[in-house]
Amino acid sequence: MDDPCGRLALLAHDTRCHDGMSGLSSEYPHPSVHPSPLLPPESAGHGMAMVLNGSLSYVVYRLRILLLMILIVVVVTWASLYLESTRYTRKPKSPGNQFWRQTSLEKNEDKPASVLEQSAETANVKVCPQLSPSLRGVVPLNFDPSLTLEQVKSENPLVQNGIYRPESCQAQQKVAILIPHRNREKHLLYLLTNLHPFLQRQQLEYGIYVIHQAGNTKFNRAKLLNVGYAEALKEEKWDCFIFHDVDLLPENDFNLYLCDSEPKHMVVGRNATGYKLRYKGYFGGVSAMTRGQFAKVNGYSNNYWGWGGEDDDLRRSQSVQ
Repeated sequence: MDDPCGRLALLAHDTRCHDGMSGLSSEYPHPSVHPSPLLPPESAGHGMAMVLNGSLSYVVYRLRILLLMILIVVVVTWASLYLESTRYTRKPKSPGNQFWRQTSLEKNEDKPASVLEQSAETANVKVCPQLSPSLRGVVPLNFDPSLTLEQVKSENPLVQNGIYRPESCQAQQKVAILIPHRNREKHLLYLLTNLHPFLQRQQLEYGIYVIHQAGNTKFNRAKLLNVGYAEALKEEKWDCFIFHDVDLLPENDFNLYLCDSEPKHMVVGRNATGYKLRYKGYFGGVSAMTRGQFAKVNGYSNNYWGWGGEDDDLRRSQSVQ
């Protein structure tokens, strides 16, 4: 305990100190005396493994962080592209039910069944508003006895072959007006001269089809409307069809010529009946149906010759459906 050299030899393996076991001087090192490491070989290997495991865990942690950041960037990019792609394809609600709600003439407030599907070419064109700013309400009708077809054409220069498209926006629906006709030339002129500006103020894309029955046999309004429906679809993919008598003129342009989620009767009031419904369940005069609604009831029955009956038959078919 009093030999400082012995303590130094134990800590630093100083071979110069005296070896008490052999009695030899440290200047002549004993062959069996070897310096030993501070840690045994097993402890050194274990320490090296701990260092490697720590480095590997750090690398894995960094990789996880990197993958998480990449995933966040991908999700944000995808969301931005999706929102941009749906910006111009959102379908607007039909304004057709706005008029009926305001006047309590139609209780159905469901969403419309037919809204214009925009093509890729028109995706960047803004959609016309639900209610056109050009609407005036009740407008005086034109019954000029000297009216001619050439005058009607000159007053509507934007109408080409009976078809009109608004210039400033994309119409909410494409509407075909089907008018059965025979021996009503004056009525037809009055209807055309009043109907064209009426529809244009509503900012509709529309086409007017006059289906004429020749000969002197009994008039078949239903068959003419069925033929007009089939022929109109050969020209355009119309969303909405208005089945319109030639002797009825719309007085208020808030009565929108658009289709809704259910077939719509548009002559609730007329001057000839004191602006009352002719009878309960009356569906004649002017009515609106989408392609799907008309196809679902298979159109009008062709068995009604003479005026009347086909509208009520169509209404009953709709009730069954």
